[in-house]
Amino acid sequence: MIIHMVSEHASPLAPLGGADAGGQNVHVAALARALAARGHRVRVFTRRDDPDLPAEAAPFQGVVVEHVDAGPPEAVPKDDLLPYMREFGARLRDRWRADPPDVVHGHFWMSGLAALDGARGLGVPVAQTFHALGIVKRRHQAEADTSPAERTFLEPRVARDADMVIATSSSEVADLRAFGADPGRVRIVPCGVDTGRFRPDGPVLARPSRPHILSIGRLVPRKGVETVVEALARVPGAELVVAGGPAAGGLDRDPEARRLAALAERVGVADRVVFLGAVPHEQVPALMRAADVIVSAPWYEPFGIVPLEAMACGTPVVASAVGGHLDTVLDGTTGMLAPPRDPAALAARLRAVLADPARRAALGRAGAEHARERFCWSRVAARTEAAYTELLAGRAARPAYAMAQGG
Repeated sequence: MIIHMVSEHASPLAPLGGADAGGQNVHVAALARALAARGHRVRVFTRRDDPDLPAEAAPFQGVVVEHVDAGPPEAVPKDDLLPYMREFGARLRDRWRADPPDVVHGHFWMSGLAALDGARGLGVPVAQTFHALGIVKRRHQAEADTSPAERTFLEPRVARDADMVIATSSSEVADLRAFGADPGRVRIVPCGVDTGRFRPDGPVLARPSRPHILSIGRLVPRKGVETVVEALARVPGAELVVAGGPAAGGLDRDPEARRLAALAERVGVADRVVFLGAVPHEQVPALMRAADVIVSAPWYEPFGIVPLEAMACGTPVVASAVGGHLDTVLDGTTGMLAPPRDPAALAARLRAVLADPARRAALGRAGAEHARERFCWSRVAARTEAAYTELLAGRAARPAYAMAQGG
């Protein structure tokens, strides 16, 4: 197939760790590469955010990234990009009118707007993955949600108008139904993990002498690092390593890092919390292998790649029981789940894991096997390809819940 992906703010070429560069960038890059490895020709359209970027680049065999001129050629926060989506869609329409792909796959709601505008009337089917839904963000962040007001009615429109919605977790399906999306046109395909890089064997960073808890991800309130710091006060003797945010030299200027450091002082654990700052992506597996347990405690999580990467490395994971974590972490088998925003409950799980080396080893082995068998990118690409094939055949009529068990 000729597959065109639209990822307006999350370029597969962007360095990770910025405010708007994270799991979606990894997902788009890895999925494109895995689909190309299956013989497809993949092109990813992303917004030009630097005037010096080339018109296109080929980061992997069979994959081309094309930079679309839409809005100023500079970095713009993703929540401010909506005014440029009409131009983005018009550019796509000109492109596809002359050379249509077999299928278009939008990533994020604004990409879906541009993809649907570009494909309208051309007979090109559009699949859509949201990665995060605005109603979930608003539910948990309330007035702190910086999404444009138009998202409340435009995002449901994308869900209704797309020929197929590819959700990443079963928890997403109920919200899609609330949008009015036809359940017969929803398929569940999870995100994946690079099990070639994230695996139990490989380099390990030096381990501290005391039990070592790792929290890794963007330093934003919704990621729940505050809950982890508060929980640490109930896990005596353990050290918490927090990776993410700006480079180490910029942590003292980062509002969230400063807030978390002040919290650690207030709860009496400042001497047991280490802020690493941003960690190069290639060093993350070695960092994960060094941990006794990895914690991921967001308020909500559309999918959540950190628990998958932890499991793939053979490191036990304790995660909040939200969103995609409910699909990926098998409670008591590959890790442990805890209620979100509950430091006492989180601390109890961390103590249980840290106190039992044999249990840690069993959780690690089971997690690595689970990640390898169900979430490697080759498997995810095969399921995505099957969804595209079904879409092209016009047979997207199977209920969403039937896909939840991996069918």
